[in-house]
Amino acid sequence: MRVAAIGDAHLGRSYYPFTTPGGVNQREWDFEQSFEAAVDLALAQEPDLIVWLGDVFDHPRPTYRSYRVAQRALARIRDHGLRAVIISGNHDTPRLPGTGSPYSALADGFPEMYFAHRLTYERFELPGLVVHAVPQMLSVEATLEALAEADKGRSLDRSNLLLTHPRITQVQPRYADINEIEVDAGLLRSDFVLLGHYHFHTRVAEGIWYAGSTDTFSFADDPDKAKGILVLDTDTGACRHVPLPGQRQLVTLESVFALGLTPAELQEQVLSRAEKVPPGAVARLYLEGVDPQAYRLLDVDAVREAARAGLFLKLEPQFGSVISEAELPDLDAMGARWESYVDKQDLTGLDRDRIRQLGLQYLDRAVEASA
Repeated sequence: MRVAAIGDAHLGRSYYPFTTPGGVNQREWDFEQSFEAAVDLALAQEPDLIVWLGDVFDHPRPTYRSYRVAQRALARIRDHGLRAVIISGNHDTPRLPGTGSPYSALADGFPEMYFAHRLTYERFELPGLVVHAVPQMLSVEATLEALAEADKGRSLDRSNLLLTHPRITQVQPRYADINEIEVDAGLLRSDFVLLGHYHFHTRVAEGIWYAGSTDTFSFADDPDKAKGILVLDTDTGACRHVPLPGQRQLVTLESVFALGLTPAELQEQVLSRAEKVPPGAVARLYLEGVDPQAYRLLDVDAVREAARAGLFLKLEPQFGSVISEAELPDLDAMGARWESYVDKQDLTGLDRDRIRQLGLQYLDRAVEASA
């Protein structure tokens, strides 16, 4: 059986203050286009089955717009006479079971598809293949129990495919994320394992692969590595990554080595780099050893005008001769500190879980942006 796998799409993620002519956040629109292109690319591989590996949505309460993008994609898959297996991820799983899941509504509208989103292991039997789906859980303990159940449920006369969405101990993360479940790769016991969550296509071990995301979220996502889909042949065991073309560029410009430059010289070099931003690209420019006073004198409007071909240019000053005695908190601990803070507040009449989740999402994006 040929299986096409699509990783994290994060529909609904928006950042940078730029909109399309239709009024949609530009980066949100980019993620939608990439996801729809990934679905078309998957269908072009003529698979027998398509799987979505979690975090289709950026949060558990997606907008109508994001929901309709996913809905249209499932309709295209159905119109091709195919079925899909969909699991939930750490971003789009509600932290309180009773609040409902966007996947529940999709499951009602597409009963011919297979959904695993109810905080429990699901087993789906197909011709020649058994799919063991372990969606995002609320704890490591629950995840380990579900993985053990999937192990016990393996078929002896058909191939077994495990789908899940953890952070694997053997893969070094680029940044912290919300609601992560970390497990050892040795606990993923199946003939084949396809994973969501990690945004790079990665071969973890024999028979275990991360599909990667469908778009590049930030520079921490390593923009030089192609995004795309996976195609797994369960008869031969071959698994290949199919790149997805046409995505917005994220580029790092040649650094300005600013130590000793006058404000005028700094301005000249920054403008020279800014003019080289590729059309439509998100770019960053490091200013190494820049004097804080010279940096403050930069004509920001002139820099923005020079970089107008791109979508956004971020200046990254690395100040010289500045010593900071401040003790900064560990970024990995910020989520826990926020949750502890929220738990101590009087939020009568407010949705405590919603406030907690929003804070975690903002922290997650800040960590990504700083990486």
